[in-house]
Amino acid sequence: MGTTAEEALKHIRLIVQINDWSLRAIAPIEMKTGFGWIQAKPACSMAPFAVTPDELGSAWHDGRVGLDLIIDWNGREVGRANGAAMAFGFHELVAHAALTRDLVAGTVIGSGTVSNANYAEVGSSCISEIRAIEIIAHGAPQTPFMAFGDTVRMTAVGSTGRAPFGMIDQEVVRA
Repeated sequence: MGTTAEEALKHIRLIVQINDWSLRAIAPIEMKTGFGWIQAKPACSMAPFAVTPDELGSAWHDGRVGLDLIIDWNGREVGRANGAAMAFGFHELVAHAALTRDLVAGTVIGSGTVSNANYAEVGSSCISEIRAIEIIAHGAPQTPFMAFGDTVRMTAVGSTGRAPFGMIDQEVVRA
């Protein structure tokens, strides 16, 4: 509790890629209850491998993962944002979360959507972000939300083509 960002950096032991799902049709309704995003945030998906910061080599810098996150939706690339552009590094996120509580070993801290200011060139890692960009550009979203049968593939890749976390490859199915 109360660690600084500089100290927090020393405590980050493993890094993993996560697909943080949001059920956007449920979210507006749920937010009105005052409980927050509970039902609108189903279980997240994790890549098959977690790695140590030193395993990332030069891609781990200033508490950020400088890899391109390639997002394929139904076999079409929609995003290739790089995590080096994070507004806050993981050490800063950990320090913020630990301000008023102890964080035990194994605590998972997510960064949120990987996005870049040059989204017009690299695309987006989030369908809601794609839709928001379309609203700004065209006055209305043109991209639908995901539907049953859609697939999403996420792979963080370095300049050598290596994918240290492996790949998240999923299909949207009915429960």
